[in-house]
Amino acid sequence: MSNPFVRIVEPLDLKQPLKKFFNLSKLEDVRYGRLPFSIRVLLEAAIRNCDEFLVKKGDVENILNWKVMQHKNVEVPFKPARVILQDFTGVPAVVDFAAMRDAVKKLGGDPEKINPICPADLVIDHSIQVDFNRQSDSLQKNQDLEFERNKERFEFLKWGSQAFKNLRIIPPGSGIIHQVNLEYLARVVMDQNGYYYPDSVVGTDSHTTMIDGLGVLGWGVGGIEAEAVMLGQPISMVLPEVVGYKLVGSPQPLVTSTDIVLTITKHLRQVGVVGKFVEFFGPGVAQLSIADRATIANMCPEYGATAAYFPVDDISIGYLIQTGRDKEKVMCTKRYLEAVGMLRDFKNSSQDPDFTQVVELDLHTVVPCCSGPKRPQDKVAVSDMKKDFETCLGAKQGFKGFQIAPDRHNSTVKFNFEGCDFELAHGSVVIAAITSCTNTSNPSVMLGAGLLAKKAVEAGLTVKPYIKTSLSPGSGVVTYYLRESGVMRYLSQLGFDVVGYGCMTCIGNSGPLPESVVEAITQGDLVAVGVLSGNRNFEGRVHPNTRANYLASPPLVIAYAIAGTVRIDFEKEPLGINASGKKIFLKDIWPTRNEIQAVERQFVIPGMFKEVYQKIETVNKSWNALDAPSDKLYTWNPKSTYIKSPPFFDGLTLALQTPKTIEDAYVLLSFGDSVTTDHISPAGNIARNSPAARYLTSRGLTPREFNSYGSRRGNDAVMARGTFANIRLVNKFIDKQGPQTIHFPSGEVLDVFDAAERYKQAGHPLIVLAGKEYGAGSSRDWAAKGPFLLGVKAVLAESYERIHRSNLVGMGVIPLQYLPGEDAGTLGLSGRERYTIIIPEKLKPQMNVQIKLDTGKTFQAIMRFDTDVELTYFHNGGILNYMIRKMA
Repeated sequence: MSNPFVRIVEPLDLKQPLKKFFNLSKLEDVRYGRLPFSIRVLLEAAIRNCDEFLVKKGDVENILNWKVMQHKNVEVPFKPARVILQDFTGVPAVVDFAAMRDAVKKLGGDPEKINPICPADLVIDHSIQVDFNRQSDSLQKNQDLEFERNKERFEFLKWGSQAFKNLRIIPPGSGIIHQVNLEYLARVVMDQNGYYYPDSVVGTDSHTTMIDGLGVLGWGVGGIEAEAVMLGQPISMVLPEVVGYKLVGSPQPLVTSTDIVLTITKHLRQVGVVGKFVEFFGPGVAQLSIADRATIANMCPEYGATAAYFPVDDISIGYLIQTGRDKEKVMCTKRYLEAVGMLRDFKNSSQDPDFTQVVELDLHTVVPCCSGPKRPQDKVAVSDMKKDFETCLGAKQGFKGFQIAPDRHNSTVKFNFEGCDFELAHGSVVIAAITSCTNTSNPSVMLGAGLLAKKAVEAGLTVKPYIKTSLSPGSGVVTYYLRESGVMRYLSQLGFDVVGYGCMTCIGNSGPLPESVVEAITQGDLVAVGVLSGNRNFEGRVHPNTRANYLASPPLVIAYAIAGTVRIDFEKEPLGINASGKKIFLKDIWPTRNEIQAVERQFVIPGMFKEVYQKIETVNKSWNALDAPSDKLYTWNPKSTYIKSPPFFDGLTLALQTPKTIEDAYVLLSFGDSVTTDHISPAGNIARNSPAARYLTSRGLTPREFNSYGSRRGNDAVMARGTFANIRLVNKFIDKQGPQTIHFPSGEVLDVFDAAERYKQAGHPLIVLAGKEYGAGSSRDWAAKGPFLLGVKAVLAESYERIHRSNLVGMGVIPLQYLPGEDAGTLGLSGRERYTIIIPEKLKPQMNVQIKLDTGKTFQAIMRFDTDVELTYFHNGGILNYMIRKMA
């Protein structure tokens, strides 16, 4: 490896395949022309796996003319170098693989062909819950309970790690998938037998984009799409537009990376970047650490882009060394990137690519802020929080409203907790969680929180004991530097003990609130608040009893926990009064950037990364002790309520079925805008009065044993019943929130699953009507699998979030989109009509199809199969059916 270019340049430098096919002499000097760096990585991956794709599309002369390429709908067969999975999405993926092996065997093929071809890492991070907190042994108790609840799932995953090649399992208790990817798994440049090429990744979690902060092109896909990639199928995508996001200026001293990302999230939602790449450039990028960039990239799904890319620069190279990567390999990485023109200097404007559109942010204009109370893009300056929350209280029910009557805005409820009397009001904080890889991956904000805690304790401030406080880091490295720097004990004194290494509160695994707190909230119909350093705050996600949830930096999480309410103006009102009667303001304890950076330089060192990660696969003794079968085919247990062979491949034959017109479909549900995948397929608690609860009770389980929807994604019977089961669901057919709909033939109001079952038994197909941004949020494939099992044949929406549309395609559910300027209102659709969707024999991408109503009205909609490959999947009934036929 002393002179790797002898082996690298010839097969992997882009000029070689391009020269071979296109004879473009300019490439000797220009190399990539003005292509965005993210597109360079995309094309590297495409050409490495499929040299001829550009020739097929007739874009020879335009390879370097980015703006021409954009308008040609070039279809790119992107084959990522790696796949990452987490356990909530990984379990159903391994279940599908096991069922696919059975199906291939039935069709006469070799079942072991169903096996990952590219490296796949599955990190178990979604199972642990905050059952215990504010105790020195909370971590051990939560981990023990996690194993007790999930032993069957873990045994199944351990079987998978042995039955499938190229599948590595990172045991529970190791950290959060995206932080582990950033600190340990990511290569930046792949080295395969001495041949180098850029690292790229897709993952079964929407926040896979976090790795874009390190210069690895990656994004989230549905589990279905990831399974196809693991089996060697490329992701076919139309060459995306790339929005250049120019950062200039320097952040103000009190501003954190969280404030920057919440500002960018709101800005890019306004710009509109769904389905596009965002690439960051400008001198301001050089002001940001890799952890800062990763925080911004992590929240890419919240602003709707496909990827949020920061090209590799010298700071990226420095981060690889800081996190304990092998120095010789890092230097080879740098030399390779220099050789192929992909090492970025953000201060050199001559390197700036051509972009579809350029938007700009002056970092100096960013102010401390939060986002909420119900969406990540609804940014609120901290200075406006009190006023904004009070406005939301009385505003009409919606994203920024709770519709509380004016005479109840100052209602209070007294309650007793552990022998002491307290009082709750609208705006009272009941959950304060430092959680999520979004922020715990960033030493500056974590050490900032630790230093703030130290100053708060020294000033005599405390957190009320009923507030559910927690700290769930994304890796053991965080605990290491918090402990070594001396701030961990102050965090513990304020109630922020380490409760687990996993997603926890960020994904709704918040655990129970104290009964007296729940009773007080219920009694007063209070808008109680959760404050978390996570990336999502959709309704019903964080906890059923917190109707308002705000995303904030870790230091602000602690500040609001001390204050006990979001109805506080930090500039004018004290955080608290200490035992001496002194008023303590937030400005008195907020650490300066210089303080934080000094501690970070001293205590965040390569040695701790090496120590934590060299034992990551063996450190969990409970995992090591698990006994799993070694058979290549899985033996399904009919008594299991966690792992069940899915019905997706029942009756599958080698012959294709011609897609048929959908006739006289009923509308199962009618939605407005921003229906999220949490609304469609919740991950949290299973309500005791739900169809899923009734099913589990019939199998002999008690409510204590229900666990969560997320943990039961390996059982289709639970997940079908959990589809559209979110307690905050707003269905236009019903005049209140809840998981119910009207069964039109009978006129009865039923749980959504029960209504769908009635329709299915009568042989009636179903569709769903929706507004803008349908399927916003996470990548969960069950948001497509669930509707498929309910009998939903198509969705008609104004627009889709990218991953969810792909998931619908993957399951053979037709994503239909209103023509520009049309929607249910303009077309006069009530949802009570019956819909016939005409499917022509010859289909082409994004063609218009005719829809006839039983009222006699007809209109057209766009069939959102965006590529020829997606149409192939549709003709096969979905991606997995296609792969089974291909393997058999």
